[in-house]
Amino acid sequence: MKTKDFYYDLPEEFIAQDPLARREMSKLMVVDKETGDIEHKIFKDVIDYLQEGDCLVLNDTRVLPARIYGNRVGTGGHVEILLLKRVDKDVWECLVKPGKKAKIGYEISFGDGLLHGEIVDVVEEGNRLIKFTYEGIFEEILEKIGTMPLPPYITHKLEDQNRYQTVYAVNNGSAAAPTAGLHFTNELLDKIKEKNIKIAKVTLHVGLGTFRPVKVDDVTNHKMHSEYFEVSEEAASIINDTKENGGRIICVGTTSCRTIESAATDDGKVRAMKDNTEIFIYPGYKFKVLDLLITNFHLPESTLLMLVSALSSKENIMNAYEEAKKNDYRFFSFGDAMLLK
Repeated sequence: MKTKDFYYDLPEEFIAQDPLARREMSKLMVVDKETGDIEHKIFKDVIDYLQEGDCLVLNDTRVLPARIYGNRVGTGGHVEILLLKRVDKDVWECLVKPGKKAKIGYEISFGDGLLHGEIVDVVEEGNRLIKFTYEGIFEEILEKIGTMPLPPYITHKLEDQNRYQTVYAVNNGSAAAPTAGLHFTNELLDKIKEKNIKIAKVTLHVGLGTFRPVKVDDVTNHKMHSEYFEVSEEAASIINDTKENGGRIICVGTTSCRTIESAATDDGKVRAMKDNTEIFIYPGYKFKVLDLLITNFHLPESTLLMLVSALSSKENIMNAYEEAKKNDYRFFSFGDAMLLK
């Protein structure tokens, strides 16, 4: 299976640069995962495809304002840091720009001294481990001095930082949003609950590896980045009870999908657990738990495009993407949505 098989051409004008004024008014392409048949809807219509007894799985991770700017102690040189993931209480794996001079022992001051960092190691792909010292609560300091780490393909300034958070985001830790969830409003979720559809919340802290292209020719040789996830006893129980009672599991986003598939046993039971996952889902994968998927439109040759192709087929998905372009769908993080049913 070749990476180039998952390439499609996307002119820049299709890339959504700004969120819509109303989350639930994005377009929704409904794709039959077996036949490839397509319907064109508005996202708020998604409730019409959910049935009593189903379970909606949400990733409740919260994006940290993880891009911070500082100055090197001693020289005053400007430094940009992007927090990728916490490896210990006050130690984070980070991207550092400029990186060449960022050696072990290099010290950085942020926010006029609110935060101090020291590079303690150089790790995979040239990322740095930085140990932070501060007074108070780390996340509160980030809220004061940090900015939202929008993906590189978004060049517009985000006026409202909350638009890069889901309305149900509570657990700090992501370097990127679980973007399929950006379409939901509290009102829409209330209507879904009123229809006797259960909601299970899991957590997967999204890393920037989600945007990295697959650089190997053979898909099966790609190594996934590691991401931390949690499935609570309550969430596992809701999901397992739904399956036992004949309901369907509908994951909101590839991160929710990867979480429950990582926590699943071979017989399709979801375990309560906290762990890291490197699960890579591509065509040929047999889903243990997931039945339907709500997702956005993904980058060419990306692991996310491979995941949705595994649920349907590469041919169906590539056809759907061509239809999306013909119908002026908006792509990527702030773009429109797809329901694979």
